[in-house]
Amino acid sequence: MANKGPSYGMSREVQSKIEKKYDEELEERLVEWIAAQCGPDVGRPDRGRLGFQVWLKNGVILSKLVNSLYPDGAKPVKVPENPPSMVFKQMEQVAQFLKAAEDYGVTKTDMFQTVDLFEGKDMAAVQRTLMALGSLAVTKNDGHYRGDPNWFMKKAQEHKREFTESQLQEGKHVIGLQMGSNRGASQAGMTGYGRPRQIIS
Repeated sequence: MANKGPSYGMSREVQSKIEKKYDEELEERLVEWIAAQCGPDVGRPDRGRLGFQVWLKNGVILSKLVNSLYPDGAKPVKVPENPPSMVFKQMEQVAQFLKAAEDYGVTKTDMFQTVDLFEGKDMAAVQRTLMALGSLAVTKNDGHYRGDPNWFMKKAQEHKREFTESQLQEGKHVIGLQMGSNRGASQAGMTGYGRPRQIIS
């Protein structure tokens, strides 16, 4: 992996806009949730974007987080006993977390890319993925979520309605306004096509 130097010009402007999206208050809430969900052995990061990135970079804490949302026999990600030190192993661990999060229900639009975390390109995207994961865990309410449920918003859930056969038949006799209406329409004063208007003076 090539080392990237500082960016200049347009690249620098784009990068600074991305960095401004990072929310330090949200970081605090996410750290609290990860510590509550995984236990105190995950430790805590140094405050700020860089500390948060370094804390999650090797993928082990992320893997423990997603595993904690499943019952004991069904852990989706294998967590190594010793944190990986080789770059490609760390990136592979992050990729496994992303796959498990997607299987859990996080949409592709809420997912960060491995480089967003690994190179610190877009830590706001990492926060967005963790928020989506927390919201899903609160919404599922299957007993595996730990922490304050008010930290995340519940996602909207399907509210299926059942109609009886007689209700469905009644609905067939109602003309919805989407089909149009002939009230107020009149052809008075219209002439046939191609005929000039008669102007009498």
